[in-house]
Amino acid sequence: MKNIYVIGVGLIGGSLAIDIKKNNPEAVIHGIGRNENTLDEALALKLIDKKATLEDLDQADLVIVSIPVDATVNLLPKVLDNISDNGLVVDVGSTKLDICKVVENHPKRRNFLAMHPIAGTEYSGPSAAIGGLFVGKTNIVCEVEKTTFKLQEKALKLFTEIGMRIRYMNPEAHDKHIAYVSHLSHISSFMLGKTVIEKEKNERDIFDMAGSGFASTVRLAKSSPEMWTPIFKQNKTNVIETLEEYINNLTRFKDLMKGDDFEAIFNEMKQTNHIKEILNGIN
Repeated sequence: MKNIYVIGVGLIGGSLAIDIKKNNPEAVIHGIGRNENTLDEALALKLIDKKATLEDLDQADLVIVSIPVDATVNLLPKVLDNISDNGLVVDVGSTKLDICKVVENHPKRRNFLAMHPIAGTEYSGPSAAIGGLFVGKTNIVCEVEKTTFKLQEKALKLFTEIGMRIRYMNPEAHDKHIAYVSHLSHISSFMLGKTVIEKEKNERDIFDMAGSGFASTVRLAKSSPEMWTPIFKQNKTNVIETLEEYINNLTRFKDLMKGDDFEAIFNEMKQTNHIKEILNGIN
């Protein structure tokens, strides 16, 4: 894959560009975006070799769509319209069902591979891109059977070479599970940050007292609202379900506190310590 086009050269798109270029020095990375300043920054950082437009996609061996999920739903059919019969389009969105549905009847559906690399930081933009971001990370691939075999084979080889593990899942299952392990985490972080900011108006010293536990818990609240609002919108049903379960657990904890039942609180936390074993297994 020599001609690679990245639509949205931010954290994920830029980091993929770095790793792909490292493993394939002969590849030419083209950047596409609405903001010229962002593309200029990507050029200056050497994330991309050239600027391009959607009209150039007939020359692409691979197109990586790395923009907010609502924008992906709108743009993806147009991208496929412009791709050659030998070109492949992948997206990296955090939701998959709506993205897969919008192209399910497209004449070039076989040229599209839906995927979600489970990697990232709380930062955004070209300057956030880093090499090695995907080493040891899982890449969820959806509806692989709908992609031409020779194209999926090339893509999976490319992404495996930069260190990703491949896992297959249907879009519905992906969106349900990701609501628990990712989307709920971001909402919790945003709302914790909101709660503390509102309290800080009356108690100026609260941030001076914040330790590493607070910093790590609220880290995701630094994430881009432009990216996360569309994610919550597309995965609304699953996110609401996870929130209801989370709120039920918070309410139970509050009721135990009110009832001075600290033995039950201890047992709840002790049982939840099992998460350490689960996460150790992942890492």
